Amino acid sequence: MIQAAHSRLPPSFYSPIVARTAPALDIDRWNLECEFNNTDHRTDLNGIDRLIVRRGQPFTISLYLRSGIYQPGDSSLDCVAETGPQPSEQYGTRASFGLSANIDTSRWSATVTSPPGDMVALSVCSAPDAPIGHYTLTLGRSGRIEFVLLFNPWCPGDAVYMDNEQNLAEYVLSQDGIIFRGSYKHPISTPWNFGQFESGILDICLRILDMNPKCLKNPGKDCSGRRNPIYVSRVLSAMVNCNDDKGVLLGKWTDGYEGGVSPMFWRGSVEILRNWDTQACQPVRYGQCWVFAAVACSISRALGIPCRVVTNYHSAHDSNSDLVIERYINENGEPIQSREMIWNYHCWVENWMTRPDLKSDFNGWQASDPTPQEKSEGVYCCGPIPVRAIKEGELVFKYDAPFVFAEVNADVITIMKKKDGNTSKVTSTAVVGQKISTKSVDSDAREDITHLYKYPEGSDEEREAFKKANHQNKLLQQQENEGLHITIKVSSEMRKGCDFDVFAVVTNNTQREKKCRLVFGSCAMSYNGFLGKNCGFKDLLNVELSPGEGERVPLRLNYSKYGVLLTEDNLIRLAVLLMDYSTGETTLVVRNIVLDNPEIKVRILGEPKENRKLAAEITLKNPLPEPLENCCFSIEGANLTAGTVISERLGSSVGPGEDAKVKIYFTPTHSGLRKLVVDFDSSKLCHVKGYRNVIIGK
Repeated sequence: MIQAAHSRLPPSFYSPIVARTAPALDIDRWNLECEFNNTDHRTDLNGIDRLIVRRGQPFTISLYLRSGIYQPGDSSLDCVAETGPQPSEQYGTRASFGLSANIDTSRWSATVTSPPGDMVALSVCSAPDAPIGHYTLTLGRSGRIEFVLLFNPWCPGDAVYMDNEQNLAEYVLSQDGIIFRGSYKHPISTPWNFGQFESGILDICLRILDMNPKCLKNPGKDCSGRRNPIYVSRVLSAMVNCNDDKGVLLGKWTDGYEGGVSPMFWRGSVEILRNWDTQACQPVRYGQCWVFAAVACSISRALGIPCRVVTNYHSAHDSNSDLVIERYINENGEPIQSREMIWNYHCWVENWMTRPDLKSDFNGWQASDPTPQEKSEGVYCCGPIPVRAIKEGELVFKYDAPFVFAEVNADVITIMKKKDGNTSKVTSTAVVGQKISTKSVDSDAREDITHLYKYPEGSDEEREAFKKANHQNKLLQQQENEGLHITIKVSSEMRKGCDFDVFAVVTNNTQREKKCRLVFGSCAMSYNGFLGKNCGFKDLLNVELSPGEGERVPLRLNYSKYGVLLTEDNLIRLAVLLMDYSTGETTLVVRNIVLDNPEIKVRILGEPKENRKLAAEITLKNPLPEPLENCCFSIEGANLTAGTVISERLGSSVGPGEDAKVKIYFTPTHSGLRKLVVDFDSSKLCHVKGYRNVIIGK
């Protein structure tokens, strides 16, 4: 009481020579109010057993004093926030601040929001550009608390700010989604469990940052860089692959998957991230583009950067940066493998952020690609590059604009290598960058975002973008043969296990009779363009077409032949090569088809409620003319299966046309809309995916 009375003496009581020192708060204990703070900062799905907050947004700590009481304007408290192994004010990884009358959300600040007393409600706010990561906050002499600080897309002062609640719910908070695979004519939805809030995942994501070579070389500078989402997303692009660091995934696109599992095995990111963490940062085997992209999306969302997975159909891999893909074929129209290829599809991610290093026009979605393809600044990473820069042909902007521009815009030149060593140019209509796709907000439907990456084919704006990219307009390269027109038609019965026909349709649009050679071939194919063996072939030396006449040439594809050749991608490449004897011109038309897997049916038994055991009845009909052995269903889902995979194996084989059926039990832990992801695997039918959206009640 004496201290309190003394503190109320008028200022004139003191000699002007003696500086007045406000009494420091004597803290005995504290409560981090994790449930309130984490809920307020939208981090409660990570759990409420520790403090996890977002930058630029106040959080409240209850302080209980050992002695004395708090007096407004009179009591003091020295606060020091530190992150990283070598905290420094120069690097921005250390901040010192005291009590102020009000919170200042533009910098580190603290204020008391409770009335005078021995319990103090301390409100603390981090700077909106503070480095993310593990923090220690020292309060006076006796208080020392720990918390995790994340990016804050709800904060206008944060570089990842996104002004749309629906988008934030989708691109930051949603723990599951859809990745598009298949082909551009037939996009296939693949469900994925991102699981960024599952137990332990946030710590694993922060460990990934700590294991990056820049951090190992200069931890202070690297932790300082974590204030900048441009820097963080570039580090993640490098660390999701393991090509030059202790990264998460090892990619494999050819031969078998000994020593690991097929990329098709994965249903979500949680198992991959946990495997990396528990295996002393050894790479998880194996990944391909959609797996790399999905894991990068999980980490980005966990750290608070809005993120989505994007699929580009007919994606070019330009290895020499000339924005041209040179495709070589033999005289049967079969491709000759080269380093430059056109992938059937390719997946990457987009992260949302401002670009203060560029003009404001280039804020927003930034493409970043963790699949190791080409080196950037000596490391296998790619991006971030503004999607707008790709559309406008701005290839001098950081990072890796020419490579991403080529993926969606490269010209394609087809050259035939003949047996005598000569080559000739072949007319081809291949266009890269088709149906660029992502999951819609609030829906499992496909959203086409091609217009964000490129202007319409042949438009004035497209020509302008090409000019700016210092590259000839692709339309000049595509002198189509007006005389003979070829298309490839397919039937609707293209399901795995069936025999079916595909058709080459040739039309003579000239006034003269035409005599041609038509080669119609098919071969198994992996999604990244690697070719397997022949599934069916036809070589017609004398196709005669009267003026205006068309001919429909069928090619039968039998399961007995293609079944053993198919990769897990279920892709077959169809190619028609037409040689006009009168002009010597050769035309090539290619179409990739994807064979449908059977549908997985999921029925939920029981009323879906929080912490109540449910059963999923899962059924798949065997579409093959042979039995399926070693059948196994697996399920997982954010807040549905406790971050684990639950599997059920069938005890007997499943004959042709018969149902494989299981019941799998799980217990949801949170209410709301959840996605149960299902995988079916067997001897002949591998990694068939399915899902069921479930609304869990409270």
